[in-house]
Amino acid sequence: MPRKPQPQHTVPGAGRGAGALLQFKITLTGIRPPIWRRVLVSEGLALSGLHDIIQEVMGWTNSHLHDFHWREDRFGVPDPEFDEERVVDERTVTLKELGLSVKDRLEYMYDFGDGWDHVLMVEQVLADGKHQTPVCLNGARSCPPEDCGGAWGYENLLEILKDPTHEEYEEWRTWLPEDFDPERFDLAEVNRGLSVRQWTIAPPSRKGRRKKV
Repeated sequence: MPRKPQPQHTVPGAGRGAGALLQFKITLTGIRPPIWRRVLVSEGLALSGLHDIIQEVMGWTNSHLHDFHWREDRFGVPDPEFDEERVVDERTVTLKELGLSVKDRLEYMYDFGDGWDHVLMVEQVLADGKHQTPVCLNGARSCPPEDCGGAWGYENLLEILKDPTHEEYEEWRTWLPEDFDPERFDLAEVNRGLSVRQWTIAPPSRKGRRKKV
């Protein structure tokens, strides 16, 4: 009697080479014209490493809390004393384990007060070649200043800067860096920032993987 076929179980990310690359378009939501970056990263990168890359390419200063959202899971740095929701430790999960495909969207929130919401859309999944990663491929516009009130506050700030007669103009001009230009984006400078960092591309240990607290 023929054996009954056994069900097949698919591991997220299986079938792709261990050195596969993901091309993301990172868009800061709620702002027009959009502020965005296109990056190429290894699937072997932990989400904690992706956080560092986002901070670098966007131009943030890593001064606030953050988290990632993918499907039903929230990823971040767990704090059992304060987290009301369960948080998966971002240091224990790689991009490969999420099983991302083209057009998938990973959400990243930075600064829970200002609420800077980023959407990371997967544009391509590439076989690893001679690409040096992480690398920023292109982008547009400068990062907003920290603590300016989120997307609404930033757009309000830009309107004030257009009007030197506005009662808050001098206050904001003094508060902002002297060379602040909302349209500035220097690709070479961004990649220099990435190049001086050490990036660990390795699967996390099984111990504690996807542990929730």
